[in-house]
Amino acid sequence: MGIIKEFKEFAIKGNMVDMAVGIIIGTAFNSVVNTLVSQIVMPPLSLMTGNINFADKKKILKEAEFAADGSVLAEEVAIGYGLLIETMIDFLIIGFTIFLVVKLMNRFRQKAEDPKDIRESTPKDIELLSRLNELMEEQNVLLKEKKR
Repeated sequence: MGIIKEFKEFAIKGNMVDMAVGIIIGTAFNSVVNTLVSQIVMPPLSLMTGNINFADKKKILKEAEFAADGSVLAEEVAIGYGLLIETMIDFLIIGFTIFLVVKLMNRFRQKAEDPKDIRESTPKDIELLSRLNELMEEQNVLLKEKKR
């Protein structure tokens, strides 16, 4: 019975919902980036490199063998490095985008937590901690003066 109670608490606290939303948004974001790379980034890159389609690029280790009637006796053995190039570009775009989003979020968080910034309303707990820090600094100055 304890595991059901723990699961209920987990679901009610929103952790499960937060994870589900993150996974859904991540999947949608992945589709956007894949489309961006394959439809926007790769065509100009292919044009600049002489109409090379990176997805088709491969290093053939062993050619396919065909019978006289055209049937395949042995499949081609190749290393498809072109798809790796596209995947690396995907990764770089996703990484840079996530970096920008986190940087923007951190900027907003810093503004919200800055007690001296009067344009943004500071949460009470941050305000109290800031005031407590100021009082401790004043107390330290007074204690240092007494020791002299």
